[in-house]
Amino acid sequence: MKISDVMTRDVQTVRPDQTAREAAGFMLSADAGAIPVTDGDRLIGMITDRDIAVRGVAEGRGPETPVRDLMTNDIVAARMDDDTDDVAVRMSEAQVRRLPVVDEQEKLCGIVSVADLTQRGEDDAAEQALEGVSQPGGDHQQ
Repeated sequence: MKISDVMTRDVQTVRPDQTAREAAGFMLSADAGAIPVTDGDRLIGMITDRDIAVRGVAEGRGPETPVRDLMTNDIVAARMDDDTDDVAVRMSEAQVRRLPVVDEQEKLCGIVSVADLTQRGEDDAAEQALEGVSQPGGDHQQ
């Protein structure tokens, strides 16, 4: 099955010039732990609740800090025509629960989560993704 068949297409995003407070507010209202950062419709990063709470606080940054100063730039992403099993392996290796989905021009098209894989009957793929997510260690990515 292709990622385009299981991904969520309606994705809340933030701009790099918005504040950490705004990003956290979007996360709260969407009940999400990560939000893609876009410049226009092009994906340029991800910001997570951990970026704000751990990285931001550790560096002494406040709620008015621009998202660009806290976001993760090294993005692991999926493509629309990627196979769900391949994406699950990528999620496991990167130890993430969600991946943005982009087209050839890096335009954000959606997001896929472990829950998306599970809800669409892709249990083997979801199990594969969760194996890596639940492993300790590694650098924080997104």
